[in-house]
Amino acid sequence: MHAEEQEQTMSAVTLSIRLVVLLLLSTLAGVAGGAIGLEFHQQVATAVFLSIILGTLFFWSFRLAIAFLGVAVLIFSKSLNIPHFVESAALPVILFLVGMMIVVGALRDLGFFTWVVQMIVSMPNMTAHKFIITLCLASSLLACAVDEVTSIIFISTLVFQVCERLKLNPAPYLISCVLCTNVGSAGTMLGNPVGIYIGTQAGFSFHDFLFWAFPIMLVSLAATVMVTMLWYRKEMREFDERLADRLSHNLSLAPRVDIPYKKGLVILLLTVLFIASHHSLEGALGLDKNSILLIAPLICAGVIMIMRHNRARHYVEHEVDWWTLLFFMLLFAVAGTLEYTGVTVFMAQHFQHSFGDSLAVLVPVILLMTAVGSAFVDNVVFVAAFAPIIKELATTLPAMPLWWALLFGACFGGNITMIGSTANIVALGMLEKHSKIQVSFFSWLKIGLLSALVSCLIAWLALVVLGPYMGTM
Repeated sequence: MHAEEQEQTMSAVTLSIRLVVLLLLSTLAGVAGGAIGLEFHQQVATAVFLSIILGTLFFWSFRLAIAFLGVAVLIFSKSLNIPHFVESAALPVILFLVGMMIVVGALRDLGFFTWVVQMIVSMPNMTAHKFIITLCLASSLLACAVDEVTSIIFISTLVFQVCERLKLNPAPYLISCVLCTNVGSAGTMLGNPVGIYIGTQAGFSFHDFLFWAFPIMLVSLAATVMVTMLWYRKEMREFDERLADRLSHNLSLAPRVDIPYKKGLVILLLTVLFIASHHSLEGALGLDKNSILLIAPLICAGVIMIMRHNRARHYVEHEVDWWTLLFFMLLFAVAGTLEYTGVTVFMAQHFQHSFGDSLAVLVPVILLMTAVGSAFVDNVVFVAAFAPIIKELATTLPAMPLWWALLFGACFGGNITMIGSTANIVALGMLEKHSKIQVSFFSWLKIGLLSALVSCLIAWLALVVLGPYMGTM
């Protein structure tokens, strides 16, 4: 059962107890902060931020309401003022995501994703290895170009289609795709909201992601594919046997339908090229760094809404996930309050005191802490919490390796548990609805933990080797 359905059926008594526990733990955290030297406003900021973390963990469908109330507490306690709220809410990031969601909605309308699915199904000389490699590559690259959730929705459709015809359990193939989707989301700014947030906070360009993050992602992806193929080798042998039997009867995997995909392909290519060239355009036009990066999706979305004016309102009202975007905006504002009140300076000093100022130690620590945290709580929450600390550490240390450690930990750590990323939850929900199959927590944990461990080790080694060449930011 999905978290929201569980909360709908939860008794009023149970809900009240959980809310009391949340308030109690948050208050205790604030009081404990005073015992270690935090002043009143810092205590309030810490308590509110912890309440949002606990809210996402125990009250998923109430997380936005908790964020609303948390911001109100900050305002009334004078721990946050309106100008700083606006500054910390990361509105450029929110608008970037709005534009990309509209572009993705148009791509869905134009049949682009259906065309990708059909291209994979119609590949000649299909085998289980070829199928899983192509699926994983397509899901990760789609995550790089659009986002992880959109990618897994369409790849899941393909998995169900093929497995239904071969009478196979789709779970191993779907899990493999989700693991690779989460890995692929670290390759560019577009794959995951944490990418664009880290990019704006660190001042990275799209080119920086392509030059540093994308190659590390590809190596991690290759390792993840190999891990899943070894883990599911028995299922892949069964796939080959069923496929050979079906082809011997001259039956195809799926009927091919003509899809008017070309307009969607052009839109996607132009959007990605526009975003990718932002650094050169900003230099040529004398604009501030990342200004075109953040506005490019809005320009593309505006052109789309003019060309498809009869669908414009639908794109804005139904394709944009306003619930999630509002939560992100308030979360960023609350995280900004930690910086505004000086909590992040306090945390950075203690963090550096505990782990030293050696990148050889700080990189794996940040990578590990973010990965483990992202396995249980929305990775945006952990990135929002760590970003101000890294900005403070950057005053005395090279920051780029630390930012990349944060990115890879947040994205790769989502593979550890079945609730580690939105893509996981969406895919498992589709699996249960379509095939009536439930994946247990521990069956996911075995393969998820292994793949995350391998990916994080690769990222760690890559950052150790490349760190000296990354310079300072």
